[in-house]
Amino acid sequence: MPCWRLPGLSGETGAAAGACLNSRDRNLLGFRRDLLTAAAYGVDQFLFVYGDKPTAGGRTSDLNVRAMIEEVRAASQEAAFAGTRPFRVGTATGLRPLPAWKRTADFVFVQVSFSMEALLRWREATPVDVPVYAGVMVLASEAHARRLAAVIPDIDIPQKLVEKVSGDRDAGVEAACEQVLRIRESGAFDGIHLIPVARYREVAARLESVLA
Repeated sequence: MPCWRLPGLSGETGAAAGACLNSRDRNLLGFRRDLLTAAAYGVDQFLFVYGDKPTAGGRTSDLNVRAMIEEVRAASQEAAFAGTRPFRVGTATGLRPLPAWKRTADFVFVQVSFSMEALLRWREATPVDVPVYAGVMVLASEAHARRLAAVIPDIDIPQKLVEKVSGDRDAGVEAACEQVLRIRESGAFDGIHLIPVARYREVAARLESVLA
């Protein structure tokens, strides 16, 4: 979604919106253009990620996530951004040690995990002074589980959940909502980033009923 659509989306939903930008297909000139456009439209929050490996063509080597964070920090000193709100930038991590440069971000998104125990172990071993958001995903189907396992080798999807989803399409929604509640009760994270996989309305309705 273009940055300039986000203010309208924020108005429609009543929630703050941010842009997720990948480094895979951006060069420095294009990235600076994106920052200027974002500032003009009042978008001040970004999540920077590497991005999926392209299935066709190559990728530009101009930028990586670390360089994007450094570029944003430097941009705040430029005259072109005078009078605009400072950008807040986030980064993503798997359940592994967090490099020092990622700790300079304003917030951290943790890779989706279906294991509460794994999330808590990682959090205990990774003290940081910025907000940390745990990843929660709705498992949509048995085929979805296979695709996830293929693209995220270190993800651990419980076989019991896969079996439930194969017989009940709402089982993935129920499991995701239960995990949201467990994360909240743990107090270990500042919130979640939710990937509902086309089940947004079902997840929202269920969470509204239990969080009200």
